Amino acid sequence: MFQLNEKIAVITGGGSGIGKAVALLFAKQGAEVHIIDLNEDACQAAVTEVQQAGGKAFAHLCDVTDQQQVKTNFSKIGKVDILVNSAGVSHVGNVESTTESDFDRLYKVNVKGVYNCLQTAVSIMKKNKSGVILNLASVANNVGLQDRFAYSMSKGAVYAMTLSVARDYIHEEIRCNCISPARVHTPFVDGFIKKNYPGKEDEMFEKLSKSQPIGRMARPEEIANLILYLCSDEASFITGCDYPIDGGFIKLNN
Repeated sequence: MFQLNEKIAVITGGGSGIGKAVALLFAKQGAEVHIIDLNEDACQAAVTEVQQAGGKAFAHLCDVTDQQQVKTNFSKIGKVDILVNSAGVSHVGNVESTTESDFDRLYKVNVKGVYNCLQTAVSIMKKNKSGVILNLASVANNVGLQDRFAYSMSKGAVYAMTLSVARDYIHEEIRCNCISPARVHTPFVDGFIKKNYPGKEDEMFEKLSKSQPIGRMARPEEIANLILYLCSDEASFITGCDYPIDGGFIKLNN
């Protein structure tokens, strides 16, 4: 079950965190993996790790906010069976403290970047009358989070785009779903804590971990497992859905 043999998968933000975990798992399950990332070193390192594990992977240096770069890279890849939109950035602040440049940056990466990849991938998938798209949303599009104004805006847009694509292309045999993770222990989290809470790293890590009722953050590999299922043939009857993977955050955190 959950084999991806002969599937060609494109993973944005695949150089680190959740995207990297997805790339490693997809390759293990037989997919040819194309990693798109803005960080050339991280992108190549992820490809090397996949190859050393016996998988097939290729690196693509690409800024997802640039539509022409996206189209050029997808054209080089050719056929696309699976797209995982994992590239994204975060921001801490309420509506008053969020500057115009902050807002624009979140919009460009988390909304326009997803749009660019969706538009390009769908046009390719239509020709083959098949395809699977998985977008990374967030618990932030399900509940109100303190000081996450711009981030919540962007992830709400991802959720809405997921529903729209699922509905518009259901008769083209293209499935589109999203998942909504709570906090995941990635290099971003470590960097955020180090930057904003110097000297209190352990204390803040513990506090952030316990904000999930389950008592810890998710591991990227756990998120990748759900993504694998939703992108596999075993999930062929699922489209237009959002799957929380949040350690009980949405339903139990009250």
